[in-house]
Amino acid sequence: MEKQIARILLDLNAVALRLDPPFTWASGRLSPIYCDNRLIISSPAARRTVAEAFVALIEKTGWKPDVIAGTATAGIPHAAFVADRMNLPMIYVRGAAKDHGKENLIEGRLEKGQKVVLIEDLISTGKSSIAAAKGVIDGGGDLLGIAAIFTYGLPVAQAQFDGAGVAWRSLTEFPALMHVAKERGTLTTAQMDIISRWQADPAAWSVERGGAG
Repeated sequence: MEKQIARILLDLNAVALRLDPPFTWASGRLSPIYCDNRLIISSPAARRTVAEAFVALIEKTGWKPDVIAGTATAGIPHAAFVADRMNLPMIYVRGAAKDHGKENLIEGRLEKGQKVVLIEDLISTGKSSIAAAKGVIDGGGDLLGIAAIFTYGLPVAQAQFDGAGVAWRSLTEFPALMHVAKERGTLTTAQMDIISRWQADPAAWSVERGGAG
């Protein structure tokens, strides 16, 4: 499954690899990888495969959710696809509570004690994922874990999840993506080495090239 999803991401250019010049993230940090999983929703075949993979992952992990949650905004459509396939209620977690009306952080109905799987499109540092997980827990949900399409596999993310005590899984990861890219001849051995050094310490990699740390 990891290679299949990695192929989909590369076919759609959802995960693009570029070294010269590198991509600039919103934070100002330079990176050889840019991930835009939103492109998946525009491909019926790809979004169907991803949704089926999420269901298989949830079942394999042994999670038995009462509710499927999505992170705003990129996790929302995938949560909807998964909830539909599993015939379960769906909610989504805002990035911040509304400043009007009911001032909701969670949209949809979440009853206290309901078991929740949170769908995320991407895990980078893990910060936003942990914030959404906290929103579910504070809202009375029993969070089983987070399921993401892709993770960069950054050490800081694992530290975030360990510190928060939140379980997580992903459909594909950095090593699978690199393996598929190498199979296709997308990257040379030297380029693979550069990207691997970025993955080990993205802040230092960025600073060396004049970006933010």
